[in-house]
Amino acid sequence: MTGASHHDGRLLVPLYVHPAVDPAAWQAVAAADPKRIAAVVLNLADGPGEPDHVFTEAAEQLRGAGLPLLGYADTDYGRRPHAAVVNDILTYRQRHGITGVYLDQVSTAPGALPHYRRLATAARAAGCATVVFGHGDHPDPGYAEVGIADLLVTFEGDWAAYQSLTLPLWTGRHAAARFCHLVYDVPAERAREATALIAARRAGAGCAVPGSGENPWSTLPHDLTVPGLASQA
Repeated sequence: MTGASHHDGRLLVPLYVHPAVDPAAWQAVAAADPKRIAAVVLNLADGPGEPDHVFTEAAEQLRGAGLPLLGYADTDYGRRPHAAVVNDILTYRQRHGITGVYLDQVSTAPGALPHYRRLATAARAAGCATVVFGHGDHPDPGYAEVGIADLLVTFEGDWAAYQSLTLPLWTGRHAAARFCHLVYDVPAERAREATALIAARRAGAGCAVPGSGENPWSTLPHDLTVPGLASQA
């Protein structure tokens, strides 16, 4: 892509499959070019779960490969107590040495903004350099204020829905590096198109996977499985 920095089109990988279930997926991520990966999201049980040495060793391998790790914590659209979310973050830090957090099911409503500002502040105090808000949709513009979250996931959905997405005008006031689009149920033959569309829609990070159903994120990103695709970006 002409004029693009090497930060454009990086992969945010939600690796929501246990390494004992699909060791090949974890190995493929560990073998990826670190410059292509914005971060890998660890998610044992919609949170850190119980101590698990297989998971811990696999996460350590990713860290050793130079990949930034984010711990997944569910916020239940603002309903989950602040202390419970912070406890998840601290547990991830202690067990896996995460450098960031992926807060999921983040509210899009302006009224919840103070709650999420507090969570982001607590995450940074706990040593998280990167804070991602997983809205899955475009939130109130206030969530894009500098100093709250580094990355907003403003789309999470299937390929059919992604094709008809329209971007709110306010997104144009922010750098592409602030946005991430996660697209599932992408057929292999549309992988290049999906990757190009994520870039065209000014999402500096993203991921397109073939998976669908209850946990589409148990499948590897097309960029790691389609020959030559990773080198396109």
